[in-house]
Amino acid sequence: MPDDLPLLTGAPLAERADAARNRAALLDAAAELMAGCGVAALTMDAVAARAGVGKGTVFRRFGSREGLMASLLDHREQEWQASVISGPPPLGPGAPPLERLLAFGASRLRHHREQAELIEAAGRAWGENYAVLGFVSLHVRMLLAQLEVQGDVAYLATALVAPLAVPVLRQQIDAGGMTEAQVLAGWTELVHRVV
Repeated sequence: MPDDLPLLTGAPLAERADAARNRAALLDAAAELMAGCGVAALTMDAVAARAGVGKGTVFRRFGSREGLMASLLDHREQEWQASVISGPPPLGPGAPPLERLLAFGASRLRHHREQAELIEAAGRAWGENYAVLGFVSLHVRMLLAQLEVQGDVAYLATALVAPLAVPVLRQQIDAGGMTEAQVLAGWTELVHRVV
């Protein structure tokens, strides 16, 4: 398997420079508003006003509020994937594979907990983002292969990724009363059993 994984998100591959600037300005405005008032209060009107554009511009760019949320997620996912591909160890390259795998779990859990509201607000526009899931699964498969894990590595990678999904984390932490530390300890034990 290759050492370098490409970023896999739903972001467009190429866009005009002015379109890219407008997109960045709108995403920055949305992120600032979200930081101040939360995901639930974020509206297309507020984003348009904050970015100094008409509401129609926001709708043309993102299609819907869900599309805006999915674009915010795309941006954050790209940043997270970049930290996996080229960030400092142990999440990034340079650490032994088991350390990287454990750092991956802690980072993905934290990332999903921080983005849970946004993921839910994106709804169908984000949905089952197979490109993101593909990146995450491929990374775990690569680490399991480096660890010379026996068995169906593709299935084992999926089994290790599944407990880090937002619905599972919501069930364990929000509904089940577990702490993030307990969930991470359980996930770490699962990794050790697989490895």
